[in-house]
Amino acid sequence: MNRTRPVTGYTAGQLIERLTAARGRLRALIDALPANGWLGPRADHLNPPLWEYGHIVWFQERWCLRERPDGSCQPGLLPGADALYDSSHVPHDTRWDLPLLQPDQVDDYASRVAVAVADRLHDRFDDDIAYFAELSLYHELMHVEAWWMAFQNLGYAPPEQPRVAATALPRRLTVAAGEVELGSDADAGFVFDNEKWRHVIPFAGFDIDTSPVSETAFAEFVERGGYLHRALWSEAGWAWRVAGDVRHPLYWRLEKDGWQARRFDRWLPLRADTPVLHVNRHEAEACAAWLGRRLPAAVQWKQATTETAFEWGGAWEWLRDAFAPYPGFTPDPYRDYSQPWFHTHWELRGGGPVTDASLKYPGFRNFYRPDRRDPFAGFRTVSAD
Repeated sequence: MNRTRPVTGYTAGQLIERLTAARGRLRALIDALPANGWLGPRADHLNPPLWEYGHIVWFQERWCLRERPDGSCQPGLLPGADALYDSSHVPHDTRWDLPLLQPDQVDDYASRVAVAVADRLHDRFDDDIAYFAELSLYHELMHVEAWWMAFQNLGYAPPEQPRVAATALPRRLTVAAGEVELGSDADAGFVFDNEKWRHVIPFAGFDIDTSPVSETAFAEFVERGGYLHRALWSEAGWAWRVAGDVRHPLYWRLEKDGWQARRFDRWLPLRADTPVLHVNRHEAEACAAWLGRRLPAAVQWKQATTETAFEWGGAWEWLRDAFAPYPGFTPDPYRDYSQPWFHTHWELRGGGPVTDASLKYPGFRNFYRPDRRDPFAGFRTVSAD
């Protein structure tokens, strides 16, 4: 395989253990699905869980067992699986209508693939299997987070209530002008292709919130008419707001005692020490403008993580930057991880309450369309200058 970076630092045994643990996290969500939940409603931000489970297994087999050194793909364990589960070629809208395997059949497929991958890792541990096993691990963990997003979106009772990190009262952190590194070096071990490659960018001095905007702080924006104040919104944001007559965050309701936010199947009062979640980039940008500030640029957010007062990891945080390639970008073997989404999606960093710890590092670049409200996403602000 033509690879331009080193591979994982994990041993074969560690990779097997981590893949098994990730599958256990998925299994807990599968077991918590309601009886009619395997297909679920059609929506452009959802996948039918029955399809998604099969896709996760297929992806692991495709890259760990079927990929050849010349880039071709050998036959798999399940005839016809490519036509069902290859997300690059199976249109999203068709996934509810395919002749999908039933859950017990996917269980059997998953077991066969897991055994074969473990055998491959034990018997012929080389750069290729090490790289693709780690890729498959993170792919599964990202889909696990997507399942959590769907449980929240649909109001399902989760297997457990995740802890939403409490934050201190926000302060302003002043950062002097300097330079910051974005991206990763070629000797950094496993990195995603959108982190290629390291480059240095100068920045002017700025101040930044030490913690994300809280639920109660965002409620002030709502109560003071922020959703109806045209001047606060970008053209695209205002068009989105008007089209849906949006007046408050997606999972909020106003009761006689004040605003409440839904966490899966529970309604809870807003808190001053909890980041506002499930706001999209348009909402974040408008609230930042209402505060006389703006969203951070990636260079500002990344530099701020070097300061001990900077609290992060309780929410994915919308940034000012569009999701775009770094200088020198080339796609990795799984070419559709980043490349199709450049310039149409926007960047987020940080990681939320259901994000695996291995994906919570300052250089990880998440990305969503600016209208998405289902991610566990919030924001913080920086000085407007």
